[in-house]
Amino acid sequence: MLTLSSRVDVMNRLGRAMADPTRSRILISLLDQPGYPAQLARDLDLTRTNVSNHLSCLRGCGIVVATPEGRQTRYEIADPHLTHAIGAVVQVVLAVDEGTGCVDPDCAVPLCCGAGAVA
Repeated sequence: MLTLSSRVDVMNRLGRAMADPTRSRILISLLDQPGYPAQLARDLDLTRTNVSNHLSCLRGCGIVVATPEGRQTRYEIADPHLTHAIGAVVQVVLAVDEGTGCVDPDCAVPLCCGAGAVA
């Protein structure tokens, strides 16, 4: 069971990881499937060194795990709960973007979409 101090530590680690735009892009890329440094670098138009440094940071924070596969290393989000949470955060950000409607047809958040929503 997590203690209050470890919960605060988890929140701080996540906040630090997601505060960097490159790390956020990497995490979003890893939401759907595991990735490899070279593939992530190519897909995100970054250098492989840059991606490796950010993956090292994410791994050090316990947010991603690395699995060696021969000469390559596969990275994925460490916990399915975290995958779900990051996905929810992305949806929230999209739902409040100016001019973008809510992506959840069953949304029950007051003033998010529907009558009285800010457009």
